[in-house]
Amino acid sequence: MSIVEEHKENFNKAIDHLKHEITGLRTGRATPAIVEDVSVEAYGTRQPMKAVASITVQDAKTIAIEPWDKGLVQAIETAIRSSDLGMNPINDGRLVRINLPELTQERRQELIKVLHKKLEEARVSVRKIREEVRENVQAMEKNKEISEDEKFKLQDSLEEVVKEYNDKIRMIGEEKETEVNTI
Repeated sequence: MSIVEEHKENFNKAIDHLKHEITGLRTGRATPAIVEDVSVEAYGTRQPMKAVASITVQDAKTIAIEPWDKGLVQAIETAIRSSDLGMNPINDGRLVRINLPELTQERRQELIKVLHKKLEEARVSVRKIREEVRENVQAMEKNKEISEDEKFKLQDSLEEVVKEYNDKIRMIGEEKETEVNTI
């Protein structure tokens, strides 16, 4: 197995991280991913929402959050209000409901800017991995572990893999942008 193949797992991790990051970007429909990583003050520490409550989707526009400890209802409401999600939770004493408003064109543009930022972060991760592999290949050549021809073959192979992953990032971005712009 070549050094390029050994690092494919790192490239895959960059893609998986990107996918996880953009699931929280709100589109027109409700999904638990929107709020599951919101940080809640519970028991003296900050914890993600998914660690203190069950999150369900009641319909296409409504998310229900039911804490396992009813004393956390107020903390959950406060956490959602203070997050940058721009949502107004409704506390009925037992659970917190979030009715997702229609996205305005302005908010869609903000979400697309955030999406582009996350896509660029993924591309930077891929470039860092590429540099790491290049340095390893250079060291292998310097230590006479591989010939110069093998070095160039590995670098060509590496560029093909990087192009493949950059294309995946672009496709993921296009799909999410379409999803955000769909009314």
